[in-house]
Amino acid sequence: MKTNQTFTMIKPDAVANGHIGAILNKITAAGFRISALKMTQLTTADAEAFYAVHNERPFFGELVSFMTSGPIVAAVLEKENAVNDFRTLIGATNPAEAAEGTIRKLYATSMGENAVHGSDSDENAAIEIAFHFSGREQF
Repeated sequence: MKTNQTFTMIKPDAVANGHIGAILNKITAAGFRISALKMTQLTTADAEAFYAVHNERPFFGELVSFMTSGPIVAAVLEKENAVNDFRTLIGATNPAEAAEGTIRKLYATSMGENAVHGSDSDENAAIEIAFHFSGREQF
């Protein structure tokens, strides 16, 4: 497994609010190389499978509904220490608690609609990348 890769998803709120370009610029300015990128829309089955770890949580239905409400932009990012560096770049889940200049501080509107997803471990990055991209879609 490559530990220099992570997965991100620009969520429906940020896509609808026109922040795709600004978020991608912030990512590349932070030294990440984008090795796969696509705009798509999750089906209910996709969202339920992707967020299966949360299926017993009270917010699961709302999360699935939100993540299927519009298109997302999925990407594979590469950089040394990719997972940890990207988690720092995106900021805290709650944008009110996110550090100044982070993606969520700049573009998220709430804890539920927090603009971007970022893998939380190398293991989950590999799983999430394989969920969204075939090998031939990564460069």
